[in-house]
Amino acid sequence: MSKMEKMVAQTFLDMARALETGEAGKRPVIAVTGMGSEHGEENAMEGALLAQAKGVDVVYIGTITNDKVRCVTVADEDAAHKMMEQLLDSKEVDGAVTMHYPFPIGVSTVGRVVTPGKGKAMYLATTTGTSSTDRIEGMVKNAIYGIIAAKTCGVANPTVGIANVDGARQAETILKKLQENGYPITFATSGRADGGCVMRGNDILTGSADVMVVDSLTGNLMVKMLSAYTSGGSYESLGWGYGPGIGEGYDRLVMIVSRASGAAVIGGALEYGGQMVRGNYRKVADEEFAKANKAGLKDLLAARKAAASKPAEEKKEVAMPPKEVVTAAIAGVEVMDLDDAVQVLWGEGIYAESGMGCTGPVILVSEANLAKATECLQKAGYVGE
Repeated sequence: MSKMEKMVAQTFLDMARALETGEAGKRPVIAVTGMGSEHGEENAMEGALLAQAKGVDVVYIGTITNDKVRCVTVADEDAAHKMMEQLLDSKEVDGAVTMHYPFPIGVSTVGRVVTPGKGKAMYLATTTGTSSTDRIEGMVKNAIYGIIAAKTCGVANPTVGIANVDGARQAETILKKLQENGYPITFATSGRADGGCVMRGNDILTGSADVMVVDSLTGNLMVKMLSAYTSGGSYESLGWGYGPGIGEGYDRLVMIVSRASGAAVIGGALEYGGQMVRGNYRKVADEEFAKANKAGLKDLLAARKAAASKPAEEKKEVAMPPKEVVTAAIAGVEVMDLDDAVQVLWGEGIYAESGMGCTGPVILVSEANLAKATECLQKAGYVGE
């Protein structure tokens, strides 16, 4: 069959499907490598069939076949990945789902999970890969990656929460400056009484945010737990997998699942990939990166990195002011900076102590000194405004 004949045949096939299903236009074509699963190739094939029934044309790469999907037979996992790369490079497929992939630094995956508290979908940004070798920079980028994935999949104005892990407060400060500079980011509010956009474990279970920002290792742990808690951990039965690799200038759509992912998750990953194609993820990504860069993203990240790399000044001995009752807490100081922040306040004649609250590290001062102490720490760069 000639190229023109193939195009005509595909056009009539798309028209027939549109009449049958009510879906207009070309169906996304997503490949899946089925070998390597801890649950066997049949499990991956079942996922392919689930996605095929939900509007995705699946190309199955493995050793088994099924007449309901297009199958490409290969001998082993290495051959499967080479075939996947070939299909991506030739544009025969729009994307691929696989169990491992060597993303370059700067690219990481945005997972999507079902939150058990309310059954709501939540985007975990991110779950594999490395957005940056700098932890804070990585989490800031992860927020943008999560927004891209959510918007591509139809969430017009995704809310963003930051999981209460190391670096959360510094990432929050940069993201809020980005917002002040014009980047349209909507922060989520914790469901706990004290609110704020730094999320507790409760918020992860209830889905208080559309996009939950984490470092990749924490995100990987979270997606595994939220996908497999119903099975005791051996079989991932819920959600859409570890998601697409996203990064500035990166235009290859590769979705990640785990060797423990069950058929429903593999099918969900293929469906998620189809949504990324239909939503034109490349266009959405280009637009979001352009807006973030216009708002000074690169300058903010460079300034933070420069400040962090400055050689530590020789510490001067600071006399502790007279002790007083400290009942007011200032949150937002990173745990490694607690002692230095206390020293800054002592230098201003404010008695302070370090402590650990239920939301993380805190500086304790008297109620009378709260406003002045907060201002001092903001000027010194330990907390955001």
